[in-house]
Amino acid sequence: MTDLPSDSTLTTTGFAAHQGGKVLLLACGALAREILAVKDASGLDHLDLQCLPAIYHNHPDRIIPAIEQAVAKHRAGYDKIFVVYADCGTGGQLFEKCRELGVEMLEGPHCYSFFETNDVFAARDEMTAFYLTDFLVRQFDAFVWEPLGLDKHPALRDMYFGNYTKLVYQAQTNDPALLAKAEHCAARLGLAFEHRFTGYGDLETALNDL
Repeated sequence: MTDLPSDSTLTTTGFAAHQGGKVLLLACGALAREILAVKDASGLDHLDLQCLPAIYHNHPDRIIPAIEQAVAKHRAGYDKIFVVYADCGTGGQLFEKCRELGVEMLEGPHCYSFFETNDVFAARDEMTAFYLTDFLVRQFDAFVWEPLGLDKHPALRDMYFGNYTKLVYQAQTNDPALLAKAEHCAARLGLAFEHRFTGYGDLETALNDL
């Protein structure tokens, strides 16, 4: 399976209706691979998926208008719409918008939290850890290195990462190539490396409950 483009919009359609009705997932493109893996493994054929561009991961201000537009566009065709974003840097505004629109959303402050499960993540209370998921390991240059200008100005590393002590790779899959790349990312940032296999965490639970 090839990597999804960083700004892709992915749609899957044609799934049979579930006895509880069809559900549309409006999701971050950075979660597409993981959502499809959970859906296929659990036989969740009543779920359709519409992904917003993954690059919104770096632009939280674009998430809420895009969700509002997508809900308006698709509401009539589904029994339920579920927003597969956490707060994702919106300062609680995405939650308020979803409540206003009458749609549910995934719980948690960000994907680093719900992949590890929100309760476990909160209990760790790690203030000096920088997190990567499978997606962010694959897209490290496009989503971290280049947007921060480290490709052109390596000296900025200390300004951005001087207060971090380690890079935590939260792995959704057991992939030796991704593990090796994650270790390399930690070395590039000058951080200690920690590998945690999280699987899909609260994402899997939430999707199976729909």
